Amino acid sequence: MDVRGTVTAGFEPVRDAFLRNFEHRGERGAAVAVYRDGVKVVDLWAGTRDVDGQVPWAIDTAQVVRSATKGVAAAVPLLLHQRGQLDLDAPVGTYWPEFKAAGKERVSVRQLLAHRAGVPVLDRPLTLAEALDPVTAQRAVAAQAPVWEPGTAHGYHAHTFSWLLSGLVHRVTGRTIGRWVAEEIARPLGLDLWIGLPADEAHRVGRLGPVEELEPPGGGALKLRPKRSVTEAYRDPDSLTRRAFGAIDPKPDENEPAYRAAELPGSAGVSTARALARFYASTLGPVDGGPRLFAPATLTLARTEESAGPDRVLMVGTRFGLGHMLHGPASPLLGPTSFGHPGRGGSLAFADPESSIAFGYVTNGMRKTVTADPRAQSLVRAVRASLGD
Repeated sequence: MDVRGTVTAGFEPVRDAFLRNFEHRGERGAAVAVYRDGVKVVDLWAGTRDVDGQVPWAIDTAQVVRSATKGVAAAVPLLLHQRGQLDLDAPVGTYWPEFKAAGKERVSVRQLLAHRAGVPVLDRPLTLAEALDPVTAQRAVAAQAPVWEPGTAHGYHAHTFSWLLSGLVHRVTGRTIGRWVAEEIARPLGLDLWIGLPADEAHRVGRLGPVEELEPPGGGALKLRPKRSVTEAYRDPDSLTRRAFGAIDPKPDENEPAYRAAELPGSAGVSTARALARFYASTLGPVDGGPRLFAPATLTLARTEESAGPDRVLMVGTRFGLGHMLHGPASPLLGPTSFGHPGRGGSLAFADPESSIAFGYVTNGMRKTVTADPRAQSLVRAVRASLGD
């Protein structure tokens, strides 16, 4: 396998782990980037642009990163709060009056971001056309009654997070969330990252598809058997798990141009690994003379726990801050101060303030994992080894 790119001395274990993912874990095409103290120390790519193709992955290849988009999108309300435009403890209905319906009058912005609003599902799933239409989709979540008393529990809002967050941001700023990210984050930082892929960038984006893990010679693959309750929840069409992930029905084709062009901040962002790592590096401090995104108080907010314990949707213990996943058994990031977000089936991006590490990994090969993908985790372990931990 021809691995291209650069690795700073001391971070060679990341290159080794990246190569092993192709040799032993069925990787078809991927990229990984790491910043430390605002300096890029890893920038690697290999394989094919399309999971089912032969065109080589290029230096500027991007992919749909699924829920890793949530980590970028979560920066928007934090930055609005930093600028004094959004009160995290105000009711969502203060900004979005229609959201007060069906017993949600007291749902706060903080609860919405921390997956505590109680609306991870819709009574009627949306068609793809409805899901891609912001007016229709936001109206649906605003009218939805919560399935638990808001604030009393948490559960991953897999799809509805897109419409909840985009509805809130639009009413606070007058801009769509994709436009806000483009104008206030991606452009100032020079990121190849989009929530709503422009047509003139579509040629750079690879095709996603399923891949199977390969067994290393002599065994040794890490095998994680899901708990019976988790397996049953994914099989039960009436469970919150199935309903949350099935809020768009039929399941959308993420390779379709219309899906990639949609401004779905919970699932349809498109990015390079380099851009994800650079974004998270910028939350920690300036990168290459660019702006620092988060003030110290905002960085503290990003890494502060808001939800922890049994997740009513994922059926395992999870930890969330204000939109970001935090380090824990279900999302083993670099360390206890890490915040970021995985994408179901592969991608992962996060920042770790303690070590000043920012990490981005994207892939075109989708596995059945929801949070702790073994390819991403092998790279995280290699970063930890490079730091001497």
